[in-house]
Amino acid sequence: MTQDAVSQPYGRMLVPMRFLIRLVVNAAAVFLAANLVPGIAVSSFGVALLAGLILGLVNAVIKPVLFVLTLPFTIVTLGLFIFIVNAICLALVAWLVPGFTISGFWSALVGAIVISLVSWLLHALLSEPDRR
Repeated sequence: MTQDAVSQPYGRMLVPMRFLIRLVVNAAAVFLAANLVPGIAVSSFGVALLAGLILGLVNAVIKPVLFVLTLPFTIVTLGLFIFIVNAICLALVAWLVPGFTISGFWSALVGAIVISLVSWLLHALLSEPDRR
């Protein structure tokens, strides 16, 4: 029996755990952005968890559509327009989640950058060594 055959059932059981880890990482990133960026406020960590969940859904469903629609701008700006798309997605999350507020565009832009950096760093630290 190979190692893959032995670890296969455990791999399927880890899928919900990976989802929960991503949710907590997103929530931590949102909470940290609220503490670092003036103009972003989260009323509690529970609201940050909900914002992390909604942010994950927005990034999975709406962000690819926005990316395709804004592709000419992204090409002309050499990729910098992606930051604007991230800010729009974050502002949408703030609009959808009560208790999570963003006071303006610049706060959303800086917050999106902070959330992206924190999420990237935490995912890199928490990912399995064979998945890096």
